[in-house]
Amino acid sequence: MLYMNKLTLKLVLLVTLCGLQQIVTAQNNIVDEVIWVVGEEAILRSEVENQKMQMEYQGEKISGDPYCVIPEQIAIQKLYLHQAKLDSIVVSESMVNGEVDRRINYFIGQIGSKEKLEEYFNKPLSQIRDELYETVHNQMIVQEMQKKLIGDIKVTPAEVRKFYKGLNSDSIPTIPSTVEVQIITNNPVIPQAEIDRVKDRLRGFSERINSGESQFSTLARLYSEDTESAKRGGELGFMGRGQLVPEFANVAFSLSDPTKVSRVVESEFGFHIIQLIEKRGDRINVRHILMKPQVSHEAESKALHNLDSIANLIRSGKQSFEEAVVRNSYDKDTRMNSGLMTNSNTGTARFELQQLPSEIAIAADNMGVGETSKPFTMINKQTNREVCAIVKVKGKMPSHKANLADDYQTLKNILENKQRSEILHNWIVKKQKETYVSIDPKWQKCTFEYPGWIK
Repeated sequence: MLYMNKLTLKLVLLVTLCGLQQIVTAQNNIVDEVIWVVGEEAILRSEVENQKMQMEYQGEKISGDPYCVIPEQIAIQKLYLHQAKLDSIVVSESMVNGEVDRRINYFIGQIGSKEKLEEYFNKPLSQIRDELYETVHNQMIVQEMQKKLIGDIKVTPAEVRKFYKGLNSDSIPTIPSTVEVQIITNNPVIPQAEIDRVKDRLRGFSERINSGESQFSTLARLYSEDTESAKRGGELGFMGRGQLVPEFANVAFSLSDPTKVSRVVESEFGFHIIQLIEKRGDRINVRHILMKPQVSHEAESKALHNLDSIANLIRSGKQSFEEAVVRNSYDKDTRMNSGLMTNSNTGTARFELQQLPSEIAIAADNMGVGETSKPFTMINKQTNREVCAIVKVKGKMPSHKANLADDYQTLKNILENKQRSEILHNWIVKKQKETYVSIDPKWQKCTFEYPGWIK
């Protein structure tokens, strides 16, 4: 993929779109009916059925009766949306469009093509997009409203200590075993002849496309090494400049003629040729063909041998790992941090083994603190290209009950999340008392999370 920030869209996005499917006839032959009224907003039976279908498709378990849980969730969302309207909360149209485009692109990637997507939902893509726009717009409005209600929560060390001391032994969280890892990577040197071979092949594709001998989309399906976009004939979908690596974006956004093919472009992913499909404001939709120069066995062996020599210098004490990082590491994410890897989920250097790339996890699991691994090969998840690496285990922490000395940041995060939840909970309870709510008697036999719906 070409995204600078790799998209982490999971199945939940696919099932969000499932909510766009029309509900036909309910079990009692009623096409639709109003089941709740919150303020001036009605909740329809079809909304509940849509949400239920999403959760079933996802395999998500609902704690309780779905015909109680789901209407309450929708009602809470309507409280937020109503307050957002009063507070003039708005979100950028370009942000909503960007998120809609990302989801549409993901859905097409999962289903296979625009045509299959339209067939699945029995709707044109324009209608799917319009309906998804409303869903995404509301989600973003709710998020912004929650941010405003919560404000900037900052807890002090004294508050964290008080919170921790107030926990009974059963409430103290168990922290799983973690490891801190430093890394040095080395990219095998690719001969110029191999680079020339790839560029010549891409130029040959360009000539075939420009002469009308072949379609860009056909060649992309057959030869592009960006496997996800290759399924769509190389099409990436609408993206902003910031979603693409700079070298690719600069050329893509300079294109103006959809019948022409770009020059060969080099990026950290490999080499590309690009064809414009459509420009829409500050977003662009293009096709591309990606080809990667192949790493020879000799180049890989040389890189591994070089890292083996570096590891021996570190083990003998002739060079520190930190010095070796500065002099030798190609890893741009860790080079300026002494090679220390950072867990993006926690913002710390601690990883559970399953959170690490498998090759690093295997090496780290069998090493003691301070040890440096033998060199190994792995796939860089960002560029999907092979690199060689060595790692050092900087620290290991066995599974344990949280304590202030070792787990202050974790406890701080727990306390902040607790305060956020309390603010939102109290706000919902308050809004229930101030808002007109009417629930159809057939839908009242529920144990709600917030009992105040029925007055």
